[in-house]
Amino acid sequence: MTFLAPTRLWLLALPALLAAAYLAVQFRRPKYAVRFTNVELLDKVAPDRPGWRRHATALALLAALTALVAAIARPARAVEVPREEATVVLALDVSLSMGADDVAPTRIDAAQQAAQDFVEAVPDELRIGLVAFSGNAALLVPPTTERAPLLRAVDNLQLGEGTAIGEAVFTALDALVFERPDAEELGAAIVLLSDGETTVGRPDEAAAAEAVRLGVPVSTVAFGTDRGFVVYQGETIPVPINEAALAAVAEATGGQAFTADTADELTTILEGVGAEVGFETEQREIADWFTGLGLLLAAAAAAGSMFWFSRLP
Repeated sequence: MTFLAPTRLWLLALPALLAAAYLAVQFRRPKYAVRFTNVELLDKVAPDRPGWRRHATALALLAALTALVAAIARPARAVEVPREEATVVLALDVSLSMGADDVAPTRIDAAQQAAQDFVEAVPDELRIGLVAFSGNAALLVPPTTERAPLLRAVDNLQLGEGTAIGEAVFTALDALVFERPDAEELGAAIVLLSDGETTVGRPDEAAAAEAVRLGVPVSTVAFGTDRGFVVYQGETIPVPINEAALAAVAEATGGQAFTADTADELTTILEGVGAEVGFETEQREIADWFTGLGLLLAAAAAAGSMFWFSRLP
């Protein structure tokens, strides 16, 4: 919680001074009480002394004043709200290495399921585009708020030879700039999922430099394990992931680099990135809460004083 007008909190000195005065009076009270030396007679003429009830009404009144001062200082709390405009392009690696089964049932099957969960979980206002890449990159679905075409495109992904990470970033950037020239102000981002490194097309460094120029961060997910392999034309080929290559792209563009070796981890990562892009934090005033609390405490203090002492505090 924060205060939008913190300078007004100096008014807390008022209930603090009242509390100090109340304590001073309480310490002086016994001095006057001992003048009545006949304790047995005191119990008869005043058998029911206020005790804790006197303190309860005073504390309630001081708490009410404190709550009302806090309300004047405009308390606020941070809440996440969907962005009015935000776009993320999901770039999925569909190279042959994604057919490895080190992630059950296969890397590509797990990636498709995680991508579909991502599409369904993010705010409806978030625009999502889809790029698939192997030996080249293609924009399968331009940024849109419609979920059905995205889900169909993810479901129909096909594997191919080669890995063109640089081309995937360029294609995603083209989609964002075509959508809105002010991609940086739009709150745009690219999420790139791959298990390898660039083997064809423009280099990662050139793509990262263009992303920096446009102000679009590229977050990467290295998906798979070092135990992965595929059988291609009768030959068993190891396909370990290359975390360093992907992390370099993320670091250069101001994105985040993740590693996932299970389908659940991948789903969690994608949903987390989607929440960061699709939501923004804003301060919402909650002064009404403190005002209501202050009035409730003041009413309780008045009621207690009337009921116990037949007077207002």
